[in-house]
Amino acid sequence: MPKYIVSLSQKTSNDKIMIDKRPELSDAMKKKLQSKKFIKNPILGTKFTIAISSAKGGVGKSTFATNLALALKQIGCKVGLLDADIYGPSIPKMFNITEKPKSDGQKLDPIIKYDIQCMSIGFLADQQTPMIWRGPMVTSAIKTFTQKVNWKELDFIIVDMPPGTGDTQLTFSQEIKMDGAIIVSTPQEVALLDVKRGIKMFDKLGVKILGLVDNMSFFIGDDGKKYKIFGDGGVKKTAEEFQKEFLGEIPINPEVGKCGDQGKPLVESNPQHEISKIYITFAKKIKSIYL
Repeated sequence: MPKYIVSLSQKTSNDKIMIDKRPELSDAMKKKLQSKKFIKNPILGTKFTIAISSAKGGVGKSTFATNLALALKQIGCKVGLLDADIYGPSIPKMFNITEKPKSDGQKLDPIIKYDIQCMSIGFLADQQTPMIWRGPMVTSAIKTFTQKVNWKELDFIIVDMPPGTGDTQLTFSQEIKMDGAIIVSTPQEVALLDVKRGIKMFDKLGVKILGLVDNMSFFIGDDGKKYKIFGDGGVKKTAEEFQKEFLGEIPINPEVGKCGDQGKPLVESNPQHEISKIYITFAKKIKSIYL
């Protein structure tokens, strides 16, 4: 005989107390609804997996991921770059890769560019073809890129995650061993609202957040002054609010976008540039944590 939970609601106009009888969940149903325990598999062929995330699109996440991968290479690491943004892959354009990956019938070979092992859904489809896929197809693609690619002897694989907190993020966080995540944002309030959701998601799923980066934080005018057009200090305040490390600021510089559009990111085309040096500082910090 089912048990019932009795709750009192507001009195009616006749001052009668309404009783809401709701059946209590059975032990079997409670067990079914318990959080599923996922086995987190490492990406074969790599030591450490670092996710680059932004809960909001358009904040420079892919630019950060590509330049960080190249910065890690600059300091002697063997690096892979996985474009997990199925609906909006950027790596083919930013690395100027137009060839298709080869396959041995079982696994795909990553395409090597600038000494970085790369894989993207954009290598397998025309750049102007929209990926109109439902969640299960996205999940299948992610599993292929993590378990059926011949990644070879990597120190780090940098994963360019899609924006938001959807299927791809859940698949990675629940089923792939991620050693850390970096969250990239601009200091705008509308972007920071989504960043807070992203932090909570990674915390809930047990993924270590290495820190937050304030991208496009300011630009230097012709008068030599700093102009913070997207706001001031919001990313740092968010990091402090959630007790996460604030990794630093990256200013706006037209060379960053120009190099990306030309298919040779700034760290590769000009390692001595002031922005490149910021990325190399980030890379050294990551290397010191894991290697």
